[in-house]
Amino acid sequence: MFDSVSLYRKMLTCRRIEEAIAGLWHEGLISGEMHLGIGEEAINAGVLDHLGDGDAVALDHRGTAGMLLMGVEAAAIIKECMGVEDGLCGGMGGHMHMFSKDHLAASSGIVGSSGPAACGFALAAQHLRPEKVAVAFFGEGAMNQGMLMESMNLAAAWDLPVLFVCRDNGTAITTSSASVTGGSLEERARGLGVPAKSINGVDAEAVWNEAAGMLDRVRSGRGPSFLRATCLRPQGHFLGDPLIRMVHKPFSEMMPRTGPLVSSAISSGGASIQQRMASLSKIMAMIGRAARTQLGNTHDPVLRMRKKLQITSVELAGLENEVERNVKNAVENALLSVPAGRKEAAR
Repeated sequence: MFDSVSLYRKMLTCRRIEEAIAGLWHEGLISGEMHLGIGEEAINAGVLDHLGDGDAVALDHRGTAGMLLMGVEAAAIIKECMGVEDGLCGGMGGHMHMFSKDHLAASSGIVGSSGPAACGFALAAQHLRPEKVAVAFFGEGAMNQGMLMESMNLAAAWDLPVLFVCRDNGTAITTSSASVTGGSLEERARGLGVPAKSINGVDAEAVWNEAAGMLDRVRSGRGPSFLRATCLRPQGHFLGDPLIRMVHKPFSEMMPRTGPLVSSAISSGGASIQQRMASLSKIMAMIGRAARTQLGNTHDPVLRMRKKLQITSVELAGLENEVERNVKNAVENALLSVPAGRKEAAR
């Protein structure tokens, strides 16, 4: 039965943990690129709320929320992101390459690889754990990867218990997905023999209900299913995304780039003026798309879920304070593993 309070707790926890991870990244305690799933909470929680012991999940480079929802300790995830020795994978995997054998959960930064991984989990379940399932999470850009298409084909041919979940934000890094992807993703899945549906990935209850039906079908041995869930991702492809910085600080971020752009547009030689103007138009379109990813009350899945809760303001405050305390404790626990010298260097 759908439990809005329980689901909101999970979604809020994912949001707060990822915000805490973003804070550590900005402080310099996490190095390299950081890909967050802020804006995808309804999809992650709405699907994974149906999984239990023996079920498995294959995640992409935005795997922190999925790991958390599968029961991995938040502190272990944060430590892994910071690269410390007692992190989930000994600090060797970072946020993109995490694995927990106990939770049957794995993530990979290789685009499209969640498909083969989920098929592996599902094949094992088919032989060793009847009625257990695997879920693969990926972005719409991964639908153009051969290994993902091959995985869907294999899952259909072998009736593997896999739910393929596509989180579609309409942008593959900085490229408009519509400009590089032909046809309908749902039709593409159906062409491989996989039943497919599309849903608003901001509506947690709708995702939960759709996932419930699909997973019931998958568990019953009738083969895989495909769910495309649309969403917005306000942080862009990664933290520090220059397009997002331009949206939030247009003057300071655009000024250093305006000169080179104008110089390129008016310089002699090279491409025609029409081609240069077309390139500038594409750049402006990219910035415009980035601006449209910013979450408002309508497109924020956490706020949208919060408004549906049928609890008192006192109960809501208690729930949110508890989540805040748990996240704070997890961060403090994780920071205990960071050498003092590294903390000083980050300040």
